[in-house]
Amino acid sequence: MTSSLSYIDLEKNNFHGKIPANFGKGCKLYSFRIRNNQVEGSLPRTLGNCKDLKLLDVGNNYLNDTFPNRLGTLDQLQVLILRWNRFYGQVGRNDTTFSFARLRVIDVSHNNFSGYLPVNFFENLHDIRDGNEKKDKLEYMVDIFAGGAWNYAIYLSFTTKGLETEFEELSTIWTVIDFSDNQFFGEIPKTLGELHSLIVLNISNNCLTGLIPSSLGDLSELESLDLSSNQLHGRIPTELNNLGFLEVLNLSHNHLKGPISQGKQFDTFNNDSYIGNLGLCGLPLSKGCNNEETPAKLDRDDDNDEINWKFSILVGYACGLVLGLSMGYIVFTTGKPWWFIRIYERLRQKFTKSKRG
Repeated sequence: MTSSLSYIDLEKNNFHGKIPANFGKGCKLYSFRIRNNQVEGSLPRTLGNCKDLKLLDVGNNYLNDTFPNRLGTLDQLQVLILRWNRFYGQVGRNDTTFSFARLRVIDVSHNNFSGYLPVNFFENLHDIRDGNEKKDKLEYMVDIFAGGAWNYAIYLSFTTKGLETEFEELSTIWTVIDFSDNQFFGEIPKTLGELHSLIVLNISNNCLTGLIPSSLGDLSELESLDLSSNQLHGRIPTELNNLGFLEVLNLSHNHLKGPISQGKQFDTFNNDSYIGNLGLCGLPLSKGCNNEETPAKLDRDDDNDEINWKFSILVGYACGLVLGLSMGYIVFTTGKPWWFIRIYERLRQKFTKSKRG
């Protein structure tokens, strides 16, 4: 049937068992959706025969498999949703060649994936890296799949901006990376900052360590950033102030420290964005910072010490200059500073007597 069908939509039923593995080489599927069922087993390798597949949604089932690296050969795949299953293992390996160049939405949340976040995977998301160049060509998924011939509603559900949201008309410029609620560890790759058209980034509820990369400040289109419930430490990069479209920020339950950035979008976030970071201070938290220091000042402690040292010397010179000018003025106006001469003579006499004795 897949040699003649374009769409298979079996979502929100009570289907169980395994996905049939007989997707033939003549597979013509554009969309395959079986979310919200009780399907078990693994994703068939023969899905790689569906060269025109644009959307694969198997979320909210009981699938037990590794990440489908083989689907990276599908040049048309734009939406990949594996959320709420039992997928496990690493997302890619060093010896894995990825493509996924057209992928705009990937949701692997609520699984058992582990290992480092896949740098090579992110580097190949070319449509997310270069999406800004196509903003003048606004299209919707429904138009692409239906080809304008008939109306095929596409309901997709994502956790975005802290809420579960269902979309019917999903724009092709809507880009999502959701790797939350897994067991990823290590540092956040700096290469994420190169995905310039990314709108939603959620890597919360993992075991990530290290600093928040300043490169995330280059995600100029980002509207939602969730790094909560990890083990991140250090300061909040001031570069995040560049995110002019950021509506939701969640950095809670990490080990961050230092002052919270102020100004622009940061003035709109409340306590919930930062709770669970005992080292953070400044508004909107009730804990104030010593001397109201800003992150920029903290990053230049050594420079400040040098400035303070030079300032102290200048103050000393200034005080000496003022005292000298004052003495000169007294001498000039009175002729002789008799009070000073008397003190000097007394000290000289005492010193001479003690020396003779």
